[in-house]
Amino acid sequence: MTAPRTSTVPRILIIGGGFAGMECAHKLEKELKPGEAVLKLISPMDHQLYLPLLPHVASGVLTPQSVAVPLRRMLRRTSIIPGGAIGVDPKAKAVVVRKINGETAVEHYDQLVLTPGSVTRQFDIPGIDEHAVGVKTLAEAAWIRDHVISQLDLAAASSDPAEREARLQFVVVGGGYAGTETAAYLQRLTTSAVKRYPGLDPRGIKWHLIDVAPKLMPELGPRLGDKAMEILNKRGVHVSLGVSVAKVTEDRVTFTDGRELPCHTLIWTAGVAPSPLVATLEAETNRGRLVVTPELTVPGLDGVFALGDAAAVPDLVKGGDAICPPTAQHAMRQGWAAARNVLAAVRGTPMTPYRHKDLGLVVDLGGIQAVSKPMGIQLTGLPAQIVARGYHLGALRTLTARFRTAANWGLNALAGDDFVRTGFQRNRPATLKDFEMTDAYLSPEEIRAVMASQVAGRSMTPEKPELPIN
Repeated sequence: MTAPRTSTVPRILIIGGGFAGMECAHKLEKELKPGEAVLKLISPMDHQLYLPLLPHVASGVLTPQSVAVPLRRMLRRTSIIPGGAIGVDPKAKAVVVRKINGETAVEHYDQLVLTPGSVTRQFDIPGIDEHAVGVKTLAEAAWIRDHVISQLDLAAASSDPAEREARLQFVVVGGGYAGTETAAYLQRLTTSAVKRYPGLDPRGIKWHLIDVAPKLMPELGPRLGDKAMEILNKRGVHVSLGVSVAKVTEDRVTFTDGRELPCHTLIWTAGVAPSPLVATLEAETNRGRLVVTPELTVPGLDGVFALGDAAAVPDLVKGGDAICPPTAQHAMRQGWAAARNVLAAVRGTPMTPYRHKDLGLVVDLGGIQAVSKPMGIQLTGLPAQIVARGYHLGALRTLTARFRTAANWGLNALAGDDFVRTGFQRNRPATLKDFEMTDAYLSPEEIRAVMASQVAGRSMTPEKPELPIN
């Protein structure tokens, strides 16, 4: 089966509007000549989400608009398809899309750029599916904020000591950057909020950060990892390493060391897994991520590029079998590299391999506390915080987003926290599956069935001509 054509203009299709996808589209818009190609981007959201700042949204320090850059502010020549890619047929050079209104459509391509990102990594642990929530979407961040404040409200209104204990215990699983920052920011929120609850004893609020690894954020090195641990311990966060979750119920968390905590809040940040879309291609993977060449092409699949969290991109700087970590820093730069290579494929010129030296790591723990490692230089305290927030401001893609973020940080520093439940997520199921839609994808057999029905219908319904970008 071959992709139907209406013209000789190449069709470039990008899946995903995150760091990698949006940067690739933005670069292509700058470099493509008028009429040189048709450029489309598939995304269920109309914004690029700046994931590293979601803990700030969950704690109310930043508004959601601060970390959501509208795609249409950045992309002027790209057709944006509002939906999610749920299957890819490389032989037919087609992508099955479920639009936000539930309709299913098929988009054909000549060059495909896969940047579907990642989802929260889950394990076969009883209760995780039903009772854990991640920190991967704006909806999850908004839900977490409402939920944490609601636990304080319910505890303050209860006369049952056992219920109060369960409401005031919070567990964050995952000692990486996302988990550590989430625990740090939410602990600051509840510490500030409890002052407004005269009937609550601040000592009753307990935050737990657990991770199966022996060290907190080992990528930072022992000195900075130990400093982050020290900061959390001084704030009263209970850090347990070498421990994981054995079982979860609606009101209890059981750890692998045998401890049981009465608890209504489990925030799951134990790593990420590539988008389930990867499995629909039936291509070679490395720990779930698509195997790609240094030029970001997928071996054996004509016209397919993959990058970002869903691709195992060789790290040429480190060499050997190393692959690039799934970070925003790499995703953005891979987007630029992919755009250059897509242009090369369209124009028949040589491609160039992706190569980038990591600029360092930043961990914002709230207030003036942070640990950072820019270009290998180890910083703590206020200097580290200046570097961390300066990096985030620079990485945000519009002046509007930078201004909103800086203004929110300044307002929070001067006026303190507010403790308002918005309520708009109160009736939504709070599960990883519901928030991240991990069960929306088709099997290869289902994709082929969709393609067969689409071909049968095409003989009766003429395809509308596609217009090249101008």
